[in-house]
Amino acid sequence: MNNARSHDLFTRARELIPGGVNSPVRAFKSVGGEPFFAQRALGAHIFDVDGNAYVDYVGSWGPMIAGHARPEVLDAVARTMRDGLSFGVPNALEVTMAEAITTIVPSCEMVRMVNSGTEATLSAIRVARGATGRTRIVKFEGCYHGHGDSFLVKAGSGVMTLGLPNSPGVPAALADLTLTLPYNDFDAATRLFDEVGGDIAGLIIEPIVGNANCILPRDGYLQHLRALCTRHGTVLIFDEVMTGFRVALGGAQALYGITPDLSTFGKIIGGGMPVGAYGGRRDLMSQVAPSGPIYQAGTLSGNPVAMAAGLATLDLIRVPGFHDALERSTHALCDGLEAAAREAGVAFSTTRAPGMFGLYFREGPVETFEQAKQSDTARFNRFFHAMLERGVYLAPSAFEAGFMSSAHGEAEIAHTLEAARQSFALVRG
Repeated sequence: MNNARSHDLFTRARELIPGGVNSPVRAFKSVGGEPFFAQRALGAHIFDVDGNAYVDYVGSWGPMIAGHARPEVLDAVARTMRDGLSFGVPNALEVTMAEAITTIVPSCEMVRMVNSGTEATLSAIRVARGATGRTRIVKFEGCYHGHGDSFLVKAGSGVMTLGLPNSPGVPAALADLTLTLPYNDFDAATRLFDEVGGDIAGLIIEPIVGNANCILPRDGYLQHLRALCTRHGTVLIFDEVMTGFRVALGGAQALYGITPDLSTFGKIIGGGMPVGAYGGRRDLMSQVAPSGPIYQAGTLSGNPVAMAAGLATLDLIRVPGFHDALERSTHALCDGLEAAAREAGVAFSTTRAPGMFGLYFREGPVETFEQAKQSDTARFNRFFHAMLERGVYLAPSAFEAGFMSSAHGEAEIAHTLEAARQSFALVRG
């Protein structure tokens, strides 16, 4: 595989950009080797600057649920940008997006647009603290909520990938206000709330953990957290930046039948453009400025081009049966991968929700962060490169979820499974 132009670009980038990338996992540091540089993408495929093509299971880390470069999305962007890229005053598409989100997600009675998932989670925590008058928050080991100071304690995603247990630059006083729990542990959550529940402003969780690969909640676990938060007056925050509009049209809260107090979103509602949002109960969101005293602002929030891309994407996925088909494709891929691993005699298991999946080089099930960490990362790294050589791009980390799109059809899945059969044979030793 020719990678000469990517190598040249990476060499130049490392002189000017930390690690040569603008988001850490892109550097391929955990899997070894150098990243490829994208030229274009279409449907389920991404093409690099050297002319190599890959079946893409990253999908820009989640937004491309309907596939890359959908004409409907590109046309919406082109129409909107002809009238200007940013105004700094309200635009009609912001209102349409708010109407769409509050219609699709009943727990969101009001919503505020921001520019990233990190902005959304930081803002939701501020609302929880401001509304309750409390300072402590609870997060879960292996969950990642962006790079805000409060969230970089036992975090997942790139923090976990790069082996950084905590991040320098986070004041100890702020870290001390962040309490952590093991995901899927009922008793640990109960004990913590029994001890300090009256001090906890908010509990934030990825309802499906997508930043320690892909871990699903045990039966009744999210309901247990809802009950604890209700009992102790704690704001329950679902971080649905990844799962929102993906695992079901209404997100994980619709899939599992839970009503959080606040929710955060991103990715899909931008259709590939930078975006974020947070929303929830009217009494909480009414406290956000200028309606209330909790301040949050953003120059580019509600950007018309991002709103246009997101609304066009939402139109595509609101078609009846969209998520059912996405779930069938996800199962077909994961079942096929497990069969190929068994054939090769490789310890391997998958987890899956509609439109997203996790790959673990260990026997299943994987239901906890500790179990996820027991995956054979060295074997995953070899598998990753073997698949890449065969034209399949997986997340370049053993601790990131993979994503399906409606563009992944039978041909793409068949290509992936054939590549996997060859790759499993190479890594079984």
